[in-house]
Amino acid sequence: MVIKFMFKHAAVVLLSFSLMACANLSTQNLFSHYSAANADTHLALEQGLYSKAVDALPDAPAGDILDGMERGRISFVAQQYPTSFGAFQRADMAVKEQQRQATIQVSEGLNQAGALLTNDNMITYKPADYELGFLHLYLALNYLEQKKLEGALIEVRRANQVQEAARKQREAQLKSAEKEVQKKGISNNVGAVLARYPDAGKKLGQVQNGYLFYLSGVLYEADGNLNDAYIDYKRAFAVAPNNTFIANTVLRVATALNMTNDLPTLQARYGKYEQPVQGNGRVVIFDEKGVVQALDNWRLPLWLPDSRGDGAIYNLALPYYSNKPVKRFTPLKLDNQPVNGGQVTSVNDMAKNSLNEALPAIVVRQSLRVLAKNEVRKSAASKGNDVGNILANIFNTLTEQPDTRSWQSLPANVDIYHKDLSAGMHNLSWNGQQLNVDVKANRTTMVWVSRQGNQISWWSTLLGGI
Repeated sequence: MVIKFMFKHAAVVLLSFSLMACANLSTQNLFSHYSAANADTHLALEQGLYSKAVDALPDAPAGDILDGMERGRISFVAQQYPTSFGAFQRADMAVKEQQRQATIQVSEGLNQAGALLTNDNMITYKPADYELGFLHLYLALNYLEQKKLEGALIEVRRANQVQEAARKQREAQLKSAEKEVQKKGISNNVGAVLARYPDAGKKLGQVQNGYLFYLSGVLYEADGNLNDAYIDYKRAFAVAPNNTFIANTVLRVATALNMTNDLPTLQARYGKYEQPVQGNGRVVIFDEKGVVQALDNWRLPLWLPDSRGDGAIYNLALPYYSNKPVKRFTPLKLDNQPVNGGQVTSVNDMAKNSLNEALPAIVVRQSLRVLAKNEVRKSAASKGNDVGNILANIFNTLTEQPDTRSWQSLPANVDIYHKDLSAGMHNLSWNGQQLNVDVKANRTTMVWVSRQGNQISWWSTLLGGI
């Protein structure tokens, strides 16, 4: 440990002048990565130890946006609602500031320079599109927990706007990466790395958030806006076309709106919608299960020769998702009857798809970094500086860390369920725990559920008419 510390210290001194301008420089970012720092929190959350997960949160290793989202989500399942709301609001403000700053490219240029000699953790963290959607989804849930429908409606509207802005920004970044590949003439290197990279998931994985769309539809309907509700229900149906609960909802609202273009197709497959018993109410359950996978560390050894015929081995460190089984949960029970919901969103698939989209740009940066680090090493070697050559090799090895920053406290997947019930108090139960669900005639009762390990966090709220 002492020798390793001396090596780290010497390496930092060696390149300190090159890195001193980098705004994101820290020991955590330089010699480790986010998943390692967040491992205790992630494990505690998987086990359903909510308070322990809150206490284990690392001290801001990834900036205000990611830290705020993690704290907001974990505090929410821990039923620390004021803390959750405040954390999400701070993350939201940080996102606004990041998107607003016209000068961000200046400071980001310094971060990119630092990343060229160290690793991608030096680059400012920008949340993925699906993460921005979930940020506003959980702000909406916070408003619903406070029984503020209008605030929740504002957040679901904003979710679509920020995701669209992020999509355009991502497309611009991908084009920039392609130009850099052509400029540096390293397209063959990039292709070779991608060919050996472990499969990170479906190429056509989830890119739309069915959970967000269906929640949005429920809120619009509760507000009496059936047209907007129908639009988002149809979006959810496009994401999860085999979900019978969404299909039934689309059929119901299409019938109410007399959507003559859609009804023949819907009725041919699902039959005509049967009106509920007069005086019943509707229960809609959102069931979040498990915890999304954390990014792992995948290393690819790469030998680079120099002009003298010597060379060194470099380890490309890339983030990836390993193949892990999804935890299964026993059904909830509503009035002692199993609640067999239908999946509306796989967050694991969304995360993997997001990584797949970002991967070419990541590999470009890795290739450029290996070349830059090799130049530093060769410069020391060409001057007969064996100590400098050794230190450069050590520094290159220790600082080559994957960028595993991602929102790691999200659920693994989300199911939905709905049923028309008689007015009165009903009982939702799971694993020996119970929740009273109040059903009113001709109104919707929404139930939010989150399950990890053997623990559950849940609440219900009455919404508008149906």
